[in-house]
Amino acid sequence: MCPHRVVLEHVTSRWGVLVLMELLERPYRFSELRRAIGRVSEKMLTQTLQTLERDGLIHRDAKPVIPPRVDYSLTDLGREAAAQVRALALWTAERMPDVDEARRAYDEARTEKARAR
Repeated sequence: MCPHRVVLEHVTSRWGVLVLMELLERPYRFSELRRAIGRVSEKMLTQTLQTLERDGLIHRDAKPVIPPRVDYSLTDLGREAAAQVRALALWTAERMPDVDEARRAYDEARTEKARAR
């Protein structure tokens, strides 16, 4: 598989998109980020953060304090990726009525075709 396709999968994964969009607003601690995203398991969030950190999109700042404090933020590269993801999310929201109409027309055509058989 092409390396750029692997990164594209990381950025556009279910949790990757949400992590990037949240971190575009501000840095988060792990538990804050998990609450902000909602319905993501600790394991999946950890894996997503590690993957995006390895790709150079996220910075993990572990502070040597008790209790431990870890903050996550976007790198410059991550901000670029997050801006692109956000643009796609905004386009999706704006064009959802058109998508709904296309789905309705498709479903109606399929139903009519099934009835004709």
